[in-house]
Amino acid sequence: MSEHVTDVNDNSFETDVLQSDKPVLVDFWAAWCAPCRMLAPTVDAVAEKYAGNANVVKLNVDENPSVSQRYGIKGIPTLILFKNGKEEERVVGATSKEAISRMIEKHMSAASA
Repeated sequence: MSEHVTDVNDNSFETDVLQSDKPVLVDFWAAWCAPCRMLAPTVDAVAEKYAGNANVVKLNVDENPSVSQRYGIKGIPTLILFKNGKEEERVVGATSKEAISRMIEKHMSAASA
């Protein structure tokens, strides 16, 4: 994991994600999930690209069932972009850096508009 991606859990989710003043991309993952491991370098690259403008965090679904259940995570990897404490967009399955970047940029520009 890169220096730009932090771990969140059931206890820190409210503070780190829902109360953040920046858009937050949450990567719901598990250690046994091969697509999650394949997506990890992409998530790291996106986190580095948007450092300072958006936060990128990972939440292990096996260790944090409360948040995973609250957001109805059925398949992983799932990426959810939160802004102002609300879910704005969701992508289930592996995706491209470009697609993740577009998702973040759409909500960053709306924040500064």
